[in-house]
Parts: sequence; C-alpha cells; structure tokens
Amino acid sequence: MYPEVLDDHIEKCKDHTKNAFAVNLPMLYPNIEDHIATIIRHKVPIVFTSAGNPKTYTSLLQKEGIKVVHVVSSLKFALKAQAAGVDAIVAEGFEAGGHNGRDETTTLCLIPMVKEQINIPLIAAGGIASGRAMLACMVLGAEGVQIGSRFVASIESSAHANFKKAVLDAKEGDTQLTLKELTPVRLLKNDFYNHVQKAYEQGASKEALIELLGRGRAKKGMFEGDLTAGELEIGQIAGLMSEVLPAKKIIENLIEEFEEAKKELLTDLF
Repeated sequence: MYPEVLDDHIEKCKDHTKNAFAVNLPMLYPNIEDHIATIIRHKVPIVFTSAGNPKTYTSLLQKEGIKVVHVVSSLKFALKAQAAGVDAIVAEGFEAGGHNGRDETTTLCLIPMVKEQINIPLIAAGGIASGRAMLACMVLGAEGVQIGSRFVASIESSAHANFKKAVLDAKEGDTQLTLKELTPVRLLKNDFYNHVQKAYEQGASKEALIELLGRGRAKKGMFEGDLTAGELEIGQIAGLMSEVLPAKKIIENLIEEFEEAKKELLTDLF
C-alpha cells in the first residue's frame, strides 16, 4: 500500500471495530518511514513486521505502546527476533504463499524447533486453511495461527476475480517457490513463472532476474487480474480450496472444524 492507502484502511478498520487489530508491515517495501509514522499516529495496537531486521523498529513501536510480532522462516531468525525484544513470533513454513524463506523448512518441522528454543508466544503460519490444521499447529506448540491464502478466496478480499478463480482452480503442484536470489516467493505457475524458469535455464544473473521481475508485477497479477504476465502469490494450500466465501463464514468454519477435530482426538485417546 502507498502511505495514503494505508491511512485510509486504518481509518476504515477503526470505524468498524473497537477491538484490537494489526497492521502487516513487510520492511522490504518503500515508504516504510511513512508507514511507521501513520501507524504511530493512529495508535495501531499491534504491528506484524517481516522481511527485514526486527531490531530496526521494534523499540520505537514499543515505546508508543504497540505490540510487535515478527515473521520468521527459520529457527536462526526466530532467536534473533526474540533477542531484538519482539513480543511474539510468527514461524512460517515454506508452504506459505508470497514472500518466504530460502531454507524450505516446512511448518510441521519449523514449529516444534522454534517452540523448543523461545520463551515468547509462537504463532504458526504456512499451509493452514482448516480447523484441523489449526489444531495440529497447536499440538506442535503454537499458541495461535496466522492464515493468509484462505482469505484471498473470500468475498471481502480485494484480489481480482480472475486471481480468485485461478486460486480455486489450482491443484497440488501448481505453485512453486522461486526467485531465491532476490526475495523467495511462492507463485502459481503461469506464463510469467515460465519465463522465470527459462531465465534460470539460460543462466540468468541476479540483475537479469531483477529486470525480468520489473515493478508492480504482483499488483498486475493479483489485483488487476492479469493471469499471464502477473505475479500470482498463493500458498500450497490453494489445492484444498474450492469456493469463495464471506470472511465471517471462513472463520466460523475454522472454529467448527477445530472443535470437531479436538473432540475426535480426545475420543480416540480416551
């Protein structure tokens, strides 16, 4: 988001709820200083930072009474985030859509490894779109879950209808983690992805990959609906998603499935 767009969205969120909400702040994007100023001015209660050094803004935000949660893809970075003083950690497996870790550690492996080494709250992410997956993550040690891809296919999502349909049509194996030389990202396979793969086969340099990526490629794909030349970021869990639902219904389904799975587990154990 541009700074004025973030400002508008925060205003809308404040108008619709008196409860706590968070702003997601990938630090690799431009206008970060402006975004920080906007967040502080609005007294946003929680910020989820990612794709950068957690030391950069954590103390500044916390001085303003803002909780800071940092997203990591490895145990090494989880420990660095804890040392930086963040309030909680999101450990995200490489099943996740969008920007991701280079190590390709799955959520199933990452959560218990991180849980064993940290003493602050742990949130699981990556490949979670059902109540059963929520329960599995909590059994592994997470206190909560972060879900992204499932809400792309919601009525309220600002994603283009073409992209939502492509997500629902996706099957197992239709996404791939690529562009590790830049910032690793999981994409639906399309013409743009094929161009990236061809560039790799031809031994493309980092500079050539940057030129191929260009600017605004994700916006073109996910928000303008260009399924050919756009970057289509989504997680592996797309293969399990079959319909666009209201966000409220998605949450209700998650809770219902979670409670049913918990009852089944307890019944089987006892």
